[in-house]
Amino acid sequence: MNQMIEPQKTSSVGFLLLDNFSLTCFTQCLDVAVTANLIQPGSIKIHTFSRNDSEVISDLAIPIRPDTPLTDIRVAALDLMIVCGGLRTPRVLPDGLVTLLTKLANMPIALGGLWNGAWFLGKAGLLDGYRCAIHAEQRMALSECAPKTTVTLDTVVFDRDRFTASNPAGAFQIMMKWLYAALDQKVADVVFDLLDHESRFRTSAKMLDRKVSASLREVIALMECNLEEPLGLDLLAQCVQLSKRQIQRLFRKQINMSPQRYYLELRLTEARRLLQNSRLTVTDVAIACGFVSTPHFSKCYSTLFGCPPSKESRYEI
Repeated sequence: MNQMIEPQKTSSVGFLLLDNFSLTCFTQCLDVAVTANLIQPGSIKIHTFSRNDSEVISDLAIPIRPDTPLTDIRVAALDLMIVCGGLRTPRVLPDGLVTLLTKLANMPIALGGLWNGAWFLGKAGLLDGYRCAIHAEQRMALSECAPKTTVTLDTVVFDRDRFTASNPAGAFQIMMKWLYAALDQKVADVVFDLLDHESRFRTSAKMLDRKVSASLREVIALMECNLEEPLGLDLLAQCVQLSKRQIQRLFRKQINMSPQRYYLELRLTEARRLLQNSRLTVTDVAIACGFVSTPHFSKCYSTLFGCPPSKESRYEI
């Protein structure tokens, strides 16, 4: 880490953690912010909040204790507040949360939503007239509760001062987008090069540059949205209104790989990223990437990367 850059300004980002929030999405964002502080010390203040200032249990059953009380003075100092949801986050919007989100929307603060975080913003009326991204299983619910919102099939959407993402890849892109706006471009460039090297985000971007069909893009987007609980080929076909055989032909013809193999490598590459850039155990990473058996995960990982996950290099923070 010899690329340290002198600080020029400090920006503040807050994470509002909801019950059963996606730990994978959260750590993607946290990686970006923490790495930026390694490159330019003191450039970003990171705050974690919960609705009642008590610890929150993530989707991997790992508790996170917020470090900042949810007060007017604290939130007024933020530049970005991200609502962190998850697959099993209850879609319940208490009056207190409506009041908080509305208050934030009336401040010069950008708002973000991860996984189903956009549902809470939409339910509070804060996505009216905006485009947004949300996890595939939550799109219908958001469309019904926020009819003035354009709910897209995209994994990440940046619309003015609203940043929304449906999966970990989108969470990474949200933070990088904000980083480029909040800090010196040189800092953001270094962070991107450090964290995105050989990752599935860059690989996916290159793959999508091959002029793949819209149908294949949609299938891949669904896969990226569902790493923790992978969808079967039958359900993928049903979601995009194609047959299994059609999907198999698309993958073979356009990227020379079966859909099952592509999905597996997508999950394994995300697992490698988590191992290298977090303190999660091998078992926790396996669960986060959709593997119910740790031995099976280790075997697949070793086959793809040439070493077991227990021997993977860890990026020390």
